[in-house]
Amino acid sequence: MGALALLASLLAGAPAAQAAEPGARAAADCPAGLPCGSYAVDGLGARKSEVRGAGASTLDLAIAMLESDRMSSDYAYGDNKTGDAANFGIFKQNWLMLHDGCGRFSGQDAGRYDNGAVLNSDLGADLTCLHESQAHYGIDTWFAGHRNGSSGIENPGTQDIANYRNAVYWIRDQIEADPAALGNDTRYWVDVTPI
Repeated sequence: MGALALLASLLAGAPAAQAAEPGARAAADCPAGLPCGSYAVDGLGARKSEVRGAGASTLDLAIAMLESDRMSSDYAYGDNKTGDAANFGIFKQNWLMLHDGCGRFSGQDAGRYDNGAVLNSDLGADLTCLHESQAHYGIDTWFAGHRNGSSGIENPGTQDIANYRNAVYWIRDQIEADPAALGNDTRYWVDVTPI
């Protein structure tokens, strides 16, 4: 919004448009009024193709895209968490959801969370566990547990969980609206507070 238009809207009593980061979309386009947008990440198109080649859906791409700029597992080990809260793979799947919902880890307890590290280097296993966990819990409970672990499963109706789920769906919708987004370097983002 130009300075004159902003001044005119303020004088007319209209709310001012939110300032946005470069590449951000208008706030009305963003889920729940959260800042969102897109930008290019060198090499992301090749990574998207690799992830899709391993069997990822557009929803899977959106989850990975929200979790990291490069859809990678090059974050701190366990995402600086331990036990059931430790995260692994490009989707940052928590150990609780993995040992309860993925056959590969079935029956393991919180103390064996290091076993999840295999997902950091095995994309096929990461996707398999994601899909098994989503099928095990159902997608709504999966979102709640993925976002907030056991407390999310017990209390899935929080605004934070809704914001996370809506952010993933918004990213998925952007990818599906532009077929080029399946293989180009565009990363869509929504500003959801990391936990």
